[in-house]
Amino acid sequence: MTDWHQVREALREFAVGLPEAHEDHPWGDTVVKVGKKVFVFLGVDEPTEKWDPSFSVKLLSEAHGHALTVEGAAPTGYGLGRAGWVTVPLLAELPPTEVLLDWVEESYRAIAPKRAVRLLDERG
Repeated sequence: MTDWHQVREALREFAVGLPEAHEDHPWGDTVVKVGKKVFVFLGVDEPTEKWDPSFSVKLLSEAHGHALTVEGAAPTGYGLGRAGWVTVPLLAELPPTEVLLDWVEESYRAIAPKRAVRLLDERG
């Protein structure tokens, strides 16, 4: 997938399909939460003067460093970067979508309660 809309939608669909996950729209942005905690930020639906398409995930493994190799990627603002959050621009040359989905799953596993992670593991 090369169109950022398609990539963003693939990320959103995958995220909301995880156990106990749901979409929310605080601040006018699209996020996916497990319980009350966000595990992926997808931003607004269309670019604005102040926002380019991107997504943010919490990565605590070597995936963190890999994500930062994407051109324009950076630790997420508002102090979240110190906790492992990375913001990846969707307009950059991205790794395969499967890798991006792995990042979403890793973020989910870092945020989700243990019972939800067990449900995911039981899916196989």
